Amino acid sequence: MADSLDIAAVTRLTGLTARAMRFYEARGLVQPLRTASGRRHYDAAALERLNLILSLKKAGLTLAQIQRLTANRRIDLHGLITAQLDHLEAQARRISDAQALLVSVKSRIDRGEPIDAETFCSLIRHEQQDTTTMSQDQWKAVTDRYFTPEEQAEWAEKMGAMTPGFDNEAYAAQWKDLGDAIKAALPMDPASEAAAGFVARWFELLKPFTQVASPAMMQGTMKMYDDMPNWPVQADPGFDSEVWAFIKLASAARLGKG
Repeated sequence: MADSLDIAAVTRLTGLTARAMRFYEARGLVQPLRTASGRRHYDAAALERLNLILSLKKAGLTLAQIQRLTANRRIDLHGLITAQLDHLEAQARRISDAQALLVSVKSRIDRGEPIDAETFCSLIRHEQQDTTTMSQDQWKAVTDRYFTPEEQAEWAEKMGAMTPGFDNEAYAAQWKDLGDAIKAALPMDPASEAAAGFVARWFELLKPFTQVASPAMMQGTMKMYDDMPNWPVQADPGFDSEVWAFIKLASAARLGKG
């Protein structure tokens, strides 16, 4: 394998960690050569593939999107780019809104206006109410694509059977915390103990749904999340398509061990 590099040389060349490259291999994004002793070596084609992955990640694409784009399957590239631009624009709006709020409060403080913590929190809550309304509109656009009005009515009925006093806001925050924790830990071996821990937390959070939803409803929801890169708008479930793809891999690995 004179024309190939071992994993240590590739990490120095690309800045990727060995763990990241093993994760990309597990996802089928790159296929290194193997020596007789099983050591990984990367030829010119594998290095080109790694550079492509790095370039697409710099463009803001998730690994799930990259996998779809490079799997030699039909993909709506225009739709993928449009969805990514929408996502980046939504991020920019959130940053701009936060900056505008802080600048407004700072200017009031500069004018000598008394702004205490309670007033500041009130201003933030008002901003959050506007964001919640926008989020509900985004979810409506997504669910309208994947569920019929009859299926949505069934979901509403089942959700009504959940525990009285169920706190949707706190529940959404839990998903956000878990999604952020998994994202920060990636890349990660789907068969690792850490991955199994995340899967356990994931299914624990799912319990309010699994206790009331029918198998058909759960199957429809999984199909919706499988198609996250093609959603008409960037609704936020608390995790992105990369985290979703990882959880599917880690869940399969956990079942395999069982």
